Amino acid sequence: MNWDDVRIFLAVARNGQILGAARSLGLNHATVARRLTALEQALGSTLFTRKTNGSELSSAGEGFLQHAERMESAMLAASESAGADSLIDGTVRVGAPDGFGVAFLAPRLGELIERHKGLRVELVPVPRAFSLSRREADIAVTLERPREGRLVARKLTDYRLGLYASQTYLDQQGTPADLAALAQHRLVGYVDDLIFTASLDYTAEFLKGWGSTLAISSAMGQTEAVRAGAGIGILHAFMAQRDANLVPVLPAHTLTRSYWTVVHEDLRAIRRVALVAEFLAEIVARDRAIFGA
Repeated sequence: MNWDDVRIFLAVARNGQILGAARSLGLNHATVARRLTALEQALGSTLFTRKTNGSELSSAGEGFLQHAERMESAMLAASESAGADSLIDGTVRVGAPDGFGVAFLAPRLGELIERHKGLRVELVPVPRAFSLSRREADIAVTLERPREGRLVARKLTDYRLGLYASQTYLDQQGTPADLAALAQHRLVGYVDDLIFTASLDYTAEFLKGWGSTLAISSAMGQTEAVRAGAGIGILHAFMAQRDANLVPVLPAHTLTRSYWTVVHEDLRAIRRVALVAEFLAEIVARDRAIFGA
């Protein structure tokens, strides 16, 4: 079996289409299609159902994917071993929630690449879940500890959320006297059907029947809207407390959530991945006080 063909298989599986895989590999479409056919012939199985809008893994392809990922991990480990005395180099992709990724992590990553000149870090700070088995990221910062899959999780920190509004909004609309009074105010929250994890479905902990006048699918977007006077929102304290225009509302009422780092079991021994995961733990421990929990 040709490893290059397996590498092409993985690219098609992760992109969901031959054209996207060809682009990511720097190959032409015909070459990718031909090598994929060669792999299927060598295995005697159809690995993909090819459709007009992409390529979908067959049941045989789903089974082969696990073996292909182990082969990939073995190749990475062999490469690491061969270059054991060399500098840390290569790319590590980190997926993170947008609040943590933009407000906390992005300003601190320069320190990491300053330490390791050959390291390239890709930060993807978007409000979504990342599939580590499909290598959408090498490291994911999550809001919940995974309960299944070949994943290794490490708790980073708890963090606090609370109610905030702009001073302008409170001057115009008044400050609610209690949680029930929130129902009389404009409220900012998530788009319900785009909440990607149960940890973000927390509005009922403040007000049952919370109805968002303005719904935004990202923590950063909600913070900016509340800052501009759109209403009262449930914001991350470590983001809101930096802005003098954001005022705590009913500060006795807060809730706590957690951040975790998650790495696929096959990648945790890769030096550059382990190094970046350790750096995340280091900077969170160093600045833990800002999370307020």
